Amino acid sequence: MHLFEPLTLRSITLRNRIGVSPMCQYSSTDGFANDWHLVHLGQFAVGGAALVLTEATAVTPEGRISPQDLGLWKDEHMEMLARIGHFVRAQGAIYGSQLAHAGRKASVVRPWDGGGPLAVSGGGWSPIYAPSAIPFDAGWQTPLALDDAGIARVISAFCAAAKRALDVGMQVIEIHAAHGYLLHQFLSPLSNTRTDRYGGSFENRVRLLREVVAAIRSVWPDDLPLFARMSSTDWTDGGWTPDDSVALARLLREDGVDLIDCSSGGNVAGARIPTGPGYQTRFAERVGREAKIATGAVGLITSAEQADTVIRSGQADMVFLAREMLRDPHFPLRAARELRQEVAWAPQYVRAKL
Repeated sequence: MHLFEPLTLRSITLRNRIGVSPMCQYSSTDGFANDWHLVHLGQFAVGGAALVLTEATAVTPEGRISPQDLGLWKDEHMEMLARIGHFVRAQGAIYGSQLAHAGRKASVVRPWDGGGPLAVSGGGWSPIYAPSAIPFDAGWQTPLALDDAGIARVISAFCAAAKRALDVGMQVIEIHAAHGYLLHQFLSPLSNTRTDRYGGSFENRVRLLREVVAAIRSVWPDDLPLFARMSSTDWTDGGWTPDDSVALARLLREDGVDLIDCSSGGNVAGARIPTGPGYQTRFAERVGREAKIATGAVGLITSAEQADTVIRSGQADMVFLAREMLRDPHFPLRAARELRQEVAWAPQYVRAKL
């Protein structure tokens, strides 16, 4: 395998192994995509990426991270997302969305306006929801613990958003169960202290995610792939561990998930994370090897040689790039040249190839 070898997952064939990680743009009003999202996502398809995923897309309004998050909780959101998809697919890329619920990390100020909790008086909302009434950090809003009816609404919201994603022409869904958002909050014993069927044991803490997967698979066609993004560790004693990630990946494979996008952290404020080039690829390698499921590697992958090595060495089946794609939306075309691989360029840009 190498970086520019196609990858087939169910009926979808990716033209190479480069995916665009979901990157929050904090540029929506009431969840609506707009021209910013069209240009932002479209440039990656022109630049040769195989898979273009929208940012974390809220399945409920209270599940947004910020008031400016993208959403797919109502039919009115679909028109612009369909237009974006038409363009992305026309460039030869696969189009998809990361469906998400922020849980106790909802109602925050977007980063360039300062970040941190957003009060209701400033445009935030209350209540916010979590598995347990534990705030993310000091000064953050204390969430309400979801009851059974609330959990059922969350599952239904993910299912409804998946139906809309299908209707706008999306070909991949990624379930966001990482970075300290709602589904991750249920997984980790640091944020989930419940004593009912959704808390306590490993089997109980993974229950909600598995029920979300089942609900989405009930409406998502058998011939289309389903991904899950997972934080492979909380980087904190007593939290979610790489061993847990392997065990969950085995269950998700049985449930109909096709690829685990292996990230880490986000659930504990102030966790010490030893970042560095490719610092998370070892999680993708272990999950793939031990759970026997396709994986995606993320985390400071910035060069063609580095990305190609991840694939050639079997550390992962795909690489997902974020910041490097922002720096260079045409990274795949540049990488192909550096690695001496022939790839198709948009005809409008062929003169730059010569």
